[in-house]
Amino acid sequence: MRVLITGAAGFLGSHLSDRFLREGHEVIGLDNFITGHPDNLAHLTNEPGFEFVRHNISTYTYVAGQIDGVLHFASPASPIDYLENPIQTLKVGALGTHNALGLAKAKGARFFLASTSEVYGDPLEHPQTESYWGNVNPIGPRGVYDEAKRFAEAMTMAYHRKHGIETRIVRIFNTYGPRMRPRDGRVVSNFIVQALCGEPITVYGDGSQTRSFCYVDDEVDGIYRLFMNGDANPTNIGNPDEYTVKELAEIVVELTGSSSPIVYRPLPEDDPKVRRPDITRARTMLGWTPKVPVRVGVEKTIAYFQSLVGTDRMEPR
Repeated sequence: MRVLITGAAGFLGSHLSDRFLREGHEVIGLDNFITGHPDNLAHLTNEPGFEFVRHNISTYTYVAGQIDGVLHFASPASPIDYLENPIQTLKVGALGTHNALGLAKAKGARFFLASTSEVYGDPLEHPQTESYWGNVNPIGPRGVYDEAKRFAEAMTMAYHRKHGIETRIVRIFNTYGPRMRPRDGRVVSNFIVQALCGEPITVYGDGSQTRSFCYVDDEVDGIYRLFMNGDANPTNIGNPDEYTVKELAEIVVELTGSSSPIVYRPLPEDDPKVRRPDITRARTMLGWTPKVPVRVGVEKTIAYFQSLVGTDRMEPR
């Protein structure tokens, strides 16, 4: 297959590019580097099956030749990023999704939307199943991301129903691993960078809020299986093992051997109190379940960030 991946220089997009290439497909990577980084794709520079295009998917997009799949992963995805780029976040969820769907329609390609567990908001159902409609504040600070993804899901289903396009929607839960951007505001990267730099580890609230952490290799495996063998309905891909934020901070301190103290700050507005996927659908339809334990994944992620210590990428924003 020949596939287009938007957001290819991002954390997930770059790993997904690797997976498609490893499976023998050709990849066109598209990114405008708002939050992605060229380093994430540097190892693919001389890869014969890979082509990179610097472009903003929220503007008119043309790609020559046959395309068999369009995977839309372009979007600021961390709280720091979408709060700093609220308009771009809404645009890529709306205009970017529209353009990517239009390209898929023109090429007769399968369309794959990277959605998020944030469509569930601060959930009143736990764990979250795909049938849950969510508890989202559309005008809160997080609404720019939550509603962009909810709109993108609606647009995807509209194209599926109206134009008969073959579509997939993945709802991605907290994912971590190498190529995360230092100081991007995500809890795993924040804790590891702070620990390695000897800074206080910042926990928001009392640390009792829960998250489910899926290592990137597991996440990409689920995404790839969904693209190849899924159906049009949204599918949760995430790790159902649940940890409190405080427990994660303690794991990071232990595995880094850091002497950083854990400090507590006020909880951000609309921050979800619980987050855990029900992955029954992915297990049944795709035969997928995550395999990498959190401690093993965190160790691998620590090693990656250690390789960045002393570079400008580890400097405070």
